[in-house]
Amino acid sequence: MHTSRTKACGKASVLSVGLGCFFALAPGPTARAQDPPRYKVDASWPKELPNNWILGRVAAVAVDRDDHIWVLHSPSWVLRDEAGLAQKPPLSECCIPAPAVLEFDAAGNVLKSWGGRDYVKDWPTQEFGFAVDNEGNIWIGGSWSAGFEANPQVVGPDRQDVWDRQVLKFTSDGKLLMEIGHPTKAPANNQDTTILGGVSGITVDDSVHEVYFADGSINKRVVIYDSNTGEFKRGWGAYGIPLSEIDNGAKQPKYDPSAAPSKQFRGLLDAIRISVDGLVYVADRTADRVQVFTKQGKFVQEIFVAPQTIGRGTAWTLAFSHDPKQKYLLVGDGGNCVIWILNRSDGTVVDKFGHRGANAGQFNFIRDMAMDSHGNLYTGEVNTNYRIQKFVLEN
Repeated sequence: MHTSRTKACGKASVLSVGLGCFFALAPGPTARAQDPPRYKVDASWPKELPNNWILGRVAAVAVDRDDHIWVLHSPSWVLRDEAGLAQKPPLSECCIPAPAVLEFDAAGNVLKSWGGRDYVKDWPTQEFGFAVDNEGNIWIGGSWSAGFEANPQVVGPDRQDVWDRQVLKFTSDGKLLMEIGHPTKAPANNQDTTILGGVSGITVDDSVHEVYFADGSINKRVVIYDSNTGEFKRGWGAYGIPLSEIDNGAKQPKYDPSAAPSKQFRGLLDAIRISVDGLVYVADRTADRVQVFTKQGKFVQEIFVAPQTIGRGTAWTLAFSHDPKQKYLLVGDGGNCVIWILNRSDGTVVDKFGHRGANAGQFNFIRDMAMDSHGNLYTGEVNTNYRIQKFVLEN
C-alpha cells in the first residue's frame, strides 16, 4: 500500500458518503482461497475471416441473447501495407478491411457484416461505443475526431476535423432506426443534452427501455435516454454531481497518484455496465478508477485499480463474473495489459491474468470485453494486435 494514496483517499472520503478507497494489490493466499474465475485462451477462435478481410482497431465487442458475438472495429484504421489488396494498384494478395460490424456464431464463423465510413450520413469518424440490446438492435458511438490527416498510413481518404457527438441505433441487419445527437465542432458542453461528447461506452437497460452513455471523450458525464424515442431522461458527473456542476473547461492536469482523486471524471469514460443488483459501474480510465452509482445517479462506491499507473490509465473496460450474484468485477486494464479480477463488494483484487504481448492470451491495449451465457470472455484490442480473443471459463 502506498502511503501517499492512502492520504489522498482519506481526503476523498469526506467528499461523498459511501466512498470506498481500494487498492490493486498483488493477490495473496487468502484472496486465492475465494476461488475467483479462471480462464484459458482459445487460440483457434475465431476462424479465419472470409473475403480476404482484415480487422482494424477493435473498438468493442458485445454478446447478444443468442450468444452470438458482435464486433465493432475501424475499417479506416488499417495500415496501408496490411490492406495491400485494397490499394490502387494492389500492393499484395491480401487484405481488405472488413465491414465495421461483424456478427460471429459461437464457433467463430462470420454470420453477418455491414457498416463503415459513409454507410450512413453520420457514421462516426472513429468507431468506439457499442452495445446490442435484447431486441437485437445495435448501438454505435464514436470518439474524438477523425485525425486521419496526421496518420497517412491508414486506409481511407482524409477528412475535415469533425467531432462524433452522436450515437446511432440500427437493426441487426444494419437499418438505421434512430440518431441521438449529431456531429458538430462545438466545444465540450456537459449541460447540453441535444448533443453528446464522444461516447465510448454504451449499455441498454431493456427492462425500462433506457440506454446509458459513458459520454467521456469530450464531455465528462453519464447520460441516459429513452431507448425507443431518444428522449433525454437524466445524467450526472463524478460522485453523482448534477450536470450543472460539471466543468466544461480544458483537460485536467496530468494524473498524479499522490494527489486527491479528481472531483470530476477525468475523461475517457470507456465503459459502463449495469450489474444484476441494479448498480451502474463507470470506468474512468485515466483516473485509474471505477465509480459505482444507483440508476438514479446516487454515488455508492469508488474502486481504484492499480492506482500508481500513469499515462494511458487502467480502467478501460468492465465485465461481471458469470455466477448469479456476479461476485466478481473484471477490469480490463489497457495500460498494464492485464485483466484484474476484483471482489465486487469491496474492490479488493483477488487475481489477474494476461500480459503485454502478441501471443495468444496476451494483450496490447485491451479495449473492450464481453461475456456469453456460459461465462466465456471475449476481448478486443486497439493497438498493434487488431484482434479479438476468446477465453474459456474453466471453473
